[in-house]
Amino acid sequence: MASQKFTLYDLPSKDKDCACWSLNPWKIRSALNYKGIEYETVWLEYPIIASTLKAFGIPPGQDPDTPYTIPACKFPGGAYAMDSKKIIKEIEERYPAPDYPSLHLDDSMTDRAYALTGDCWGKIYGVILPIVPRKVLNPLSAEYFWRTRKEWFGMSLGELEDQQGGEKAWETAKEPFSKVAETLKENEGPFFLGNSVSYSDFVFVGFMHFIRRMIGDEEFKRFEQWPEIMAQYKACEKWFERDTY
Repeated sequence: MASQKFTLYDLPSKDKDCACWSLNPWKIRSALNYKGIEYETVWLEYPIIASTLKAFGIPPGQDPDTPYTIPACKFPGGAYAMDSKKIIKEIEERYPAPDYPSLHLDDSMTDRAYALTGDCWGKIYGVILPIVPRKVLNPLSAEYFWRTRKEWFGMSLGELEDQQGGEKAWETAKEPFSKVAETLKENEGPFFLGNSVSYSDFVFVGFMHFIRRMIGDEEFKRFEQWPEIMAQYKACEKWFERDTY
């Protein structure tokens, strides 16, 4: 008999209480929390993602470097999906308004949030990526992460950090983060759509929550220079509380 509970496949951390940390699973997890959908979490270490998802019959994605990725999910009834964009569309169709709050996926702000987040990430990945295996990954996944990222970038994460990290990266990131703040002003916040929560908020706040997890609370205070971003983050916090199950 097929399970009647939604299953989220997520990346584990080495904390005593294994907790969600990655930006992409957070997009889905926060949306599930917001909609009030019952779900369970199955944690997959990096080296077993491909074999596990392939065994479920999930077709590979288009990126040859990462044909199988997290998040993935199993819907009640047994259907599987992978890739946050595909998953969230299916969630909205299966759990529609008015029975569940809408994520306003069709609003143009969704694509804008993806673009804004990508612009910000493009400036600070040299800061954040090297922290991931040091701070949150179990040894099995940490080795995989170090090795594969070295193949992708043609340099070690330590070299990436030296060349593209540090305060110079944060300085160049001010422009795209300022654009996010200006976008939040358009509808007078705290959310991208003003007083209405949408998936666009979970895209960006999931990214911000990932950053906070990597750099810590004290360093995260650097974002206080953008009150609009902090107001959005604060307004979404309750949907990021459930992170261990």
